Amino acid sequence: MYGPDATFAGVPPADLEDPASFASAGAVILGAPFDGGTSYRPGARFGPQAIRLTDYLAHDGMRPHLALGVDPLTELPVVDAGDVKMLPGEIETSLGRLEQAVTAVAQAGCVPVVLGGDHTITFPDATGVARHVGWGRLALVHFDAHADTANTQFGSLYGHGTPMRRLIESGAVRGERFFQIGLRGYWPGPEVLDWMATQGMRSYEMAEVCRRGLGHCLDEVFARAMDGCDAVFLSVDIDVVDPGMAPGTGTPEPGGLSGRDLLDAVRRCAMELPLAGVDVVEVSPPYDHAEVTAYLANRVVLEALSGMAWRRRNAGGRGPTTATTEALTEREPAGTPGGPVVRQPSAPLLEGRGNPPIPTSTGPTPLGPTSPPLGPR
Repeated sequence: MYGPDATFAGVPPADLEDPASFASAGAVILGAPFDGGTSYRPGARFGPQAIRLTDYLAHDGMRPHLALGVDPLTELPVVDAGDVKMLPGEIETSLGRLEQAVTAVAQAGCVPVVLGGDHTITFPDATGVARHVGWGRLALVHFDAHADTANTQFGSLYGHGTPMRRLIESGAVRGERFFQIGLRGYWPGPEVLDWMATQGMRSYEMAEVCRRGLGHCLDEVFARAMDGCDAVFLSVDIDVVDPGMAPGTGTPEPGGLSGRDLLDAVRRCAMELPLAGVDVVEVSPPYDHAEVTAYLANRVVLEALSGMAWRRRNAGGRGPTTATTEALTEREPAGTPGGPVVRQPSAPLLEGRGNPPIPTSTGPTPLGPTSPPLGPR
């Protein structure tokens, strides 16, 4: 809607009015240029354009992933259906259009990857995926500085502070299969926290993440997410990252994850969970510096897509949501016999490329570890 018409990293365009244009895709990019639900700094309506365009590489529709040995844009493959029409001041109409678009993509057997936009959009995003997966059969993993579980925002049921409450109240996602990582700061208050606890939500505040290690928290989430559910929706608010690394956002909260931690965590989610939908939200380019937030969001999308492509290859070419988690711990190459080798991301980069075996060490570097362990990759 805003700025030049371009696709994510140069992938082929698609048209939601023409199902054949994305029938063979594994994932479909959708833009949700909406910031009518912001409570502080606006500008997230320009997020989809920034996430699509911010890259130093050519927009050639290829992004081979060094650690995973896959090219998600060509292997899934990925297409871009452009922006959903979301006009300022038409919040319910805009959210309805977005839900219809996400539902159409999901029912076509593709994974919708939605570029926000403020976090209000997760309500229609996850609702549309739940209509395909099954009502109450969708777990949700949510990276954010804020819980987004308010009952109302400035008297409205819809805003970026309320979508998770709307999802649970609707039944699209059950509270006991709702996992939040990275919360911190000074909101919400006791009443909202009591409601969250009553719903059975599991929320990891940053003090717990730092004490236990992000990897251990993710292990716990992965062990529970699929109990009684058939798929997972991944929602990433860029403000989960410390604003020193991601300043271009509407409600910055100091003390968050590093960009490296978020990228590794998103990759793990996509490798180890059957993702049926993804959104990346709250990138506000007017408040960015040197495009560092847009670069990070672009890479968050690529890590999610790469993890899905790796999972698909590991499953021997089946759909991106069908590989078994147990296979992800194997050190031996998996996948289709005679087909591409499934690369383990922790292996030496050049291993198996004609050079002598590379010695490895499990001990710390001379400088020691620089961040909490993320667990197996």
